This record gives sequence, C-alpha cells and structure tokens, in this order.
Amino acid sequence: MPTFRRFEDIEAWKRARELARDIYETSSGSRFAKDFALRDQFRRAAISVMANIAEGFGRGSSREFLQFLAVAKGSAEEVVSHLYVALDRAYITEETFERLAAQAREVGRVVGGLMAYLQRSELKGSRLRPG
Repeated sequence: MPTFRRFEDIEAWKRARELARDIYETSSGSRFAKDFALRDQFRRAAISVMANIAEGFGRGSSREFLQFLAVAKGSAEEVVSHLYVALDRAYITEETFERLAAQAREVGRVVGGLMAYLQRSELKGSRLRPG
C-alpha cells in the first residue's frame, strides 16, 4: 500500500464518499425524507465515515490516524444499524437494505485494512505523506 499525499488518495475515503452519496440519495425518498430524526442521523453517520478518515489523516501521526479510523469504522456499522430501522419502517426495500449494508460493511473492511497496514507500517507522523 503506498503512502498518501492527500486524504482524497485514500481508497477507504473514496469508498466512504460513495457510501455517503448513496445514503443521501436513498434517504431523499418521500417517506424517508419526512422522518427527520432518522434521516439526519443516517446521513450524519455516513458523513462521519469519510470525515473521520480525512481528519485522522490531517492529524499527521499514525497513532491519531488509527483513532479516527476506528471511529470511521464504527460509523460504518452505525449506518447498517440505521438501515435496519429504515427497513423496519418500510422506507427502503430488502434489496436496497442488502445493497447498502454490504456497501457499508465493505467500507468498514477497507478501513480495517488501512488500520492493519498502519499498525504494521513504520510510517509515523509526517512520513504518512511522502516529501
């Protein structure tokens, strides 16, 4: 796995961005959109995944990056939990649930892979970004 110059280069962030886009699209449906509490929390969880990857990268140390990645991974699971509520309220179909849950879990796996890489790596601090 290469080092990163910008958070936008990180595959986990790219996938989290796609997830956030899909969550926004899904939660814009008429019945779902009217459930303001669930819709907003659902969107915040999706945003949290990509935001924590970016913020952790910006901190400059692998230790802090790992902490933010752990939060991002947890937020990906939170998305899945919210999907269950949306399914139970019939805001989404079983097919949509399966697709988005698989997507969120894949983002979590990619984040976990990045975490494992950082734990094994000798990259520390500003060396996360090559000169």
